[in-house]
Amino acid sequence: MKYSLIFSGSLLFLAISLTSCGTAENTEPTAVNSALTSKVKNNDFADYWYQGKAEVNSYRLEQARYGEIRNGDAIFVFVTEDFSKSKQVKLDNAAAAGNDKIPILKLNTLRKFKTGIYDYSMMESVFTPVDIKNNPHTLKTTTSSQDWCGQSFTQFNLEGDKYKITEFSYFESEGDKVLKTEDALLEDELWTRLRINPGSIPEGNVKLIPGVFFTRLKHAELKPKQATISMQKGEDVSTLNVVYLHMERSLTVRFESEFPFKILYFKENNGAGDVTEAVLKKSLK
Repeated sequence: MKYSLIFSGSLLFLAISLTSCGTAENTEPTAVNSALTSKVKNNDFADYWYQGKAEVNSYRLEQARYGEIRNGDAIFVFVTEDFSKSKQVKLDNAAAAGNDKIPILKLNTLRKFKTGIYDYSMMESVFTPVDIKNNPHTLKTTTSSQDWCGQSFTQFNLEGDKYKITEFSYFESEGDKVLKTEDALLEDELWTRLRINPGSIPEGNVKLIPGVFFTRLKHAELKPKQATISMQKGEDVSTLNVVYLHMERSLTVRFESEFPFKILYFKENNGAGDVTEAVLKKSLK
């Protein structure tokens, strides 16, 4: 897929191209999904997400970088897939996978912005089981970043209830590492959890691993931090608030109060005027 076309306004091209990533097997919910979605009126979850189509959302991005606000674009692409629980990859033959098959909601996030000297292109994929009750952890995330200095790549793989982190970077202090984390929630899975079921996000004090876009740009450690999560439900729009307790970072996400819980706006505040915001421009399937 030529993702560069997204940022010239060709969302339709991306939506069509994404059909090559899906299969007809995702058009019907599994028994697990039926149990999950029975709480949604008229089984809206299955009707919406199991059509073999991706949902593409375009945002106007104002990204803080090098002390200034940089104009750019953000794209959120949500799509359901059949995933291998053991290999943590998309299944080539889901029908033959048996109990290894697990339905996931995948989010591909893209950010592209210019700084005048450095142009940034960042992408992240998050793979979260639809059945959060029985599979409470995101299985995998991958994040890449390219700028004029070089490129970096970070991957989280769930092992038991902890994550193995593999990190590659052009920076000596960050490159070619394998790390292990303690049991913690990922900030990067809050987006998929919102779309599956906002009620699956724990409120109160939690151990949270900051988003990899943030740690990449700030050269921060990939370690769990104490944070407070709260939810404010409104008639039409609800708000997720995340405040880290021992570092300057907060995240605010506004989303539709009713299914399909589309994300309308988000804001990252890292203190000292370092504020990134994005507003939804268009959404299509």
